[in-house]
Amino acid sequence: MEILLYKMEGRFIMMIETVSVNKFVRRQVKGSGKTYADSLTFEEIASHGEEQLKQGHHKQGYRDGVIIVQVEDKLLHHFICPFVQISDKTKLRAVVTRRRPNEAPYIQIRALNGTPLKTGSVDLILYRHDVLAETDEQTSDTDWELISFHAIPEGIHDMPMGPVTMMRNQLQLTGGTKAYYESEDWAESVNFWQGYAMLDTESSNSDI
Repeated sequence: MEILLYKMEGRFIMMIETVSVNKFVRRQVKGSGKTYADSLTFEEIASHGEEQLKQGHHKQGYRDGVIIVQVEDKLLHHFICPFVQISDKTKLRAVVTRRRPNEAPYIQIRALNGTPLKTGSVDLILYRHDVLAETDEQTSDTDWELISFHAIPEGIHDMPMGPVTMMRNQLQLTGGTKAYYESEDWAESVNFWQGYAMLDTESSNSDI
């Protein structure tokens, strides 16, 4: 937990920043095609995020009330990176799917072959309680909730948000969180996702 001191009416008031697990992140398990942890529980990941928050190991996210917390190097081996680098030999599949039943369908791209890249760093994405409350997606009454986590391939310093997520946020579609992105943000997102794809682990070893 992060302990903050605020001066109010001549006195210092202690405030504690707490982190819990949002139900949305629980989809990140083996076989999901997303980053997952092979030997850490979601609660352990959230607890680590709380400790890192206390130590100041975080940066501002895409809007107020969203922060990115860096995982300690000693824990990186627990996180499995789902990305492969796209080449002329990469086979891709597009499917129409939904994240949740109440959201609009979108086109999901997955790689059907390739070797997952080594994890270089891991970002924990935390949303503040009031931001989640804007769309009634809070799971607890803690200050912050773990929404997702991303294993970033070695050599990549900042992984752009996916363009579909950006669209959902900027247009304030169901499942999105209000935000606005500059043209450079859009260009960086498209550029990254033209070069990398998540591996479809269920199909990667089958005939196509």
